Amino acid sequence: MRNGYTAAQIRAAEAPFLTRGVPLMARAAESLAEHVISLLPAPAESRVLVLAGAGDNGGDALFAASSIAAAGARVEIAAAMGRMHEAGLSAALGSGAELVGGAPGDPADPAAVAALVDGADVIVDGVLGIGSGGVAAGGAPALRGPARELVAAVRAAAGAASAPRPLVVAVDIPSGIDPDDGGVPDPEAVLPADLTVTFIGIKAGLLLEPAAGVAGKVWLEPIGASQALLGVAPAVSLDR
Repeated sequence: MRNGYTAAQIRAAEAPFLTRGVPLMARAAESLAEHVISLLPAPAESRVLVLAGAGDNGGDALFAASSIAAAGARVEIAAAMGRMHEAGLSAALGSGAELVGGAPGDPADPAAVAALVDGADVIVDGVLGIGSGGVAAGGAPALRGPARELVAAVRAAAGAASAPRPLVVAVDIPSGIDPDDGGVPDPEAVLPADLTVTFIGIKAGLLLEPAAGVAGKVWLEPIGASQALLGVAPAVSLDR
């Protein structure tokens, strides 16, 4: 049985841990980095492209980028929205990662980042997580503005990349899907994942089509907080 939870249920589950100062982001980033490193044929000879948004999803990706760079990989970071998680970015740059596609503080140029797709071993999608929730709960999961342009350009480039194409690892959910009902309101601006590393509990939308079709393999990392979902009725339960 696979149980899926809404964004609101996950946020409620993590809230007491965050209040107590439990380092959930650090745990998520470390588990994410381990997954990415495991996909690299040889870290010292590999290149990882990280698409980082402005929120906690981007923070997870940036702290993971720090660990991936420390393992010897060349890590390139593209700002989807200009602003990024400051501590995460500082950690990543301090470990040897580099900003690409534009000046610090500005959204990365989509064409410049798309040109880096061919030859990358892994693309990390850390643009947008569950922060706004699903449409039914008043959220707006579809990407907009520079973030949409960047993901659409990277998606097109990944589809045209020479073999072997980059593997795509989504942080918590593929950016642009509805975490609650599995909707994909703007398919051209969703980067299909080979692996989605999701935290605390599986998001309901990852189990529902059409989002399930772009999530790839879904791997749950409890990060020491999934026990908060005990007794919580899942939004979706699938016998598979």
